[in-house]
Amino acid sequence: MHGTSGSGKTTLSRRLGDQLGLPVVELDALFHQADWTPLEGEEFRRQVRALADGDGWVVDGNYSAVRDLVWDRCDLAIVLDLPRRVTTWRVLRRSVVRGLRREELWNTNRESLVNLLSTDPERNVVLWSWRSHAKNRAELAAGAVSAGVPRVEVVRSSADASRLLAELGQTL
Repeated sequence: MHGTSGSGKTTLSRRLGDQLGLPVVELDALFHQADWTPLEGEEFRRQVRALADGDGWVVDGNYSAVRDLVWDRCDLAIVLDLPRRVTTWRVLRRSVVRGLRREELWNTNRESLVNLLSTDPERNVVLWSWRSHAKNRAELAAGAVSAGVPRVEVVRSSADASRLLAELGQTL
């Protein structure tokens, strides 16, 4: 499952995993260790390789450092390509709620409301989402196709996502 921050990757991944009875791997949860420390590159690849070698899974994330490992083993890549205004609103709303509630994301990490004021996209997830939107739109689906993923589905709305979930449920 690929897409810009705020596109619904995690939500759709969890729904698909539940529907198909497959484990869901959130790459952010692997990569961001305590205190937002990134997992070292080779260790990240080792962990993702071990997961991708499993019989079935749903992977949620865009990390180019491990994309080849996922695409080499997947039979369906879902790319969420929602309009920038939708993803920006979603990620802003989500970040504010998480910041106010002090929700733990992974490995004791929490979003900070202060980061929403930062001009650094590495700290401000809304800015990250805004800046990465066009690049993700241009690269993700085309990359999956060129990598030889047997089936690539581009989801452009919540209705598209619902239709795809229904279709996948019928093909079990």
